[in-house]
Amino acid sequence: MTGAQARAAWLAWLAAERRASPNTVEAYGADAAEFLGFLTRHLGQEPDLGALGAMVPADLRAFLADRAAAGDSPATRARRLAALRGFLRYLTRHHGMAALPLGALRGPRPKPPIPRALTAADARRVATEAGDVHALGRREKPALQAAREVALFSLLYGAGLRIAEALALDLADAPLPGGTAALRVRGKGGKERLVPVLPAVRDAVAAYLTQRGPGSPAEPLFLGARGGRLDAAVAQRSLREFRRLAGLPEHATPHALRHSFATHLLGGGADLRAIQELLGHASLSTTQRYTAVDAAGLLATWRRAHPRARE
Repeated sequence: MTGAQARAAWLAWLAAERRASPNTVEAYGADAAEFLGFLTRHLGQEPDLGALGAMVPADLRAFLADRAAAGDSPATRARRLAALRGFLRYLTRHHGMAALPLGALRGPRPKPPIPRALTAADARRVATEAGDVHALGRREKPALQAAREVALFSLLYGAGLRIAEALALDLADAPLPGGTAALRVRGKGGKERLVPVLPAVRDAVAAYLTQRGPGSPAEPLFLGARGGRLDAAVAQRSLREFRRLAGLPEHATPHALRHSFATHLLGGGADLRAIQELLGHASLSTTQRYTAVDAAGLLATWRRAHPRARE
């Protein structure tokens, strides 16, 4: 079996047996083709099943180094390695190829993207004006929908919640004026945390509940058009419409409000450990990403303001 035949058999198996999506099959097929082309150049001839089974980890490292020289990002190289592991594992299990000692081979670790926060002014606009249709010349929204958007986005920015956490709240959890000092949030993995809620956020939630009307404590706090729990896609679409009409940047999303909460706290001098607790991060290293955002903001301010920054 030639390398090309092995690749074709693997892709057919992915599509038929594993029901991989067409995009996945196409991407993995391209990765395998790149690798087989590299081996052909590396060995001086097209590899067959025996040549593939005789590989050593250094061959894969050489391929990844070749792709890095060609401009592949760490994330792309990590994806290619994952695809090749699957390809070689398939050949071992289904075509009797010798198992390769790849357990100790580690791919490049892609750097996590730096969170993209909004400016304080833009975040405040989203939190307070998302339901203000008159200011943007839009067709008027129902009062309930407008109040719901202000309450939801105020909660995301004012308390740093993930949108899924906010939409999972029930009426019994609603932070209201005069209520308990902190909101109990259930985050990833069922981990609970307490988050203080600003008076302005409590007022926005109270204004929304005036429009929403009463209900049982177990009912969703944020209702959709059909009376069920509000879908995250609806909130995302609403903010997308608002940002376009208001001239806000494309990264103005519900999750960017959470990033903005953390970034603005850090810029105001908050302790990194405290921000970790407020966000519900299991690891401090996840929270430390916001130090890069703050440093980038300071550098941008310096470039704008310092007399010699443009020399």
